[in-house]
Amino acid sequence: MSARIIDGAAMASEVRAEIAERVRAHMAAGHRRPKLVAVLVGDDPGSQSYVKSKTQGCAEAGMDSDTIRLPAETSHDRVLAEVQRLNEDASVTGILVQLPLPPQVDEQVIVRAIDPRKDVDGLHPYNLGLLMEGSPYTVPATPLGVQQMLLRTGNDPAGARVVIVGRSMLVGRPLSVLLSQRGAGANATVTIAHTGTRDLGVVTREAEILVVAAGVPGMVDASMVRPGAVVIDVGVNRIADASRKSGSRLVGDVDYASVSEVASAITPVPGGVGPMTVTMVISNTLRAAGG
Repeated sequence: MSARIIDGAAMASEVRAEIAERVRAHMAAGHRRPKLVAVLVGDDPGSQSYVKSKTQGCAEAGMDSDTIRLPAETSHDRVLAEVQRLNEDASVTGILVQLPLPPQVDEQVIVRAIDPRKDVDGLHPYNLGLLMEGSPYTVPATPLGVQQMLLRTGNDPAGARVVIVGRSMLVGRPLSVLLSQRGAGANATVTIAHTGTRDLGVVTREAEILVVAAGVPGMVDASMVRPGAVVIDVGVNRIADASRKSGSRLVGDVDYASVSEVASAITPVPGGVGPMTVTMVISNTLRAAGG
């Protein structure tokens, strides 16, 4: 068996075209053009690339965007003041504070300071609470992107046994809630596993849909995957590679070469979940604007 490759970049392009149509309808109804503002502290290359992708995506969707760039040594109070200023700016639809933040800045305080109505990452406790309740306002971008990838490839999770490897508040826990709810695109039976799970392979081999988001390069190999399973690799890890000009390359949490021989469908890294995460932030920005 050779797995079907789930092309996240191509899917994200299609979704952004759909969002652009919604933006045009939103503005034709007399509403203001949606605007996303990202706050970037420091010069981490991965964070810079991620924010750049979001601003480019906004442009494709017909939205405005801006990036506030602050030095790595910026104080906690300064970052907090920027967030509070954006909360009060009526022209700003969505606020995204790029994580991780430098150690002197308390991420939890900053995330909680964002107006929940402008929280396009869906990480504010208020929005996470609504998700838990089953009436989400803003769903965290990566879980929402994973759900859309499953639906748009004909892999509706309804009734399926889903195993998620990873328990972070960015991916694992909110995704487990999203996919186990009643309603369209959900109704799955979900198990959360993690790096501390005993006999992890026994658990992952039960999955009809396996989502890996543990942050460990290549931790899941073919022996841990049920033949015919759909495998969604959320991991993004940079490892050394002397054959590359940069000296490194990106890999996922799944051993792609071996798993692609047993899975029915698989996401690559890069080019899989990442582009859909960016696109869901853009979709959430439109939602925050009422579109």
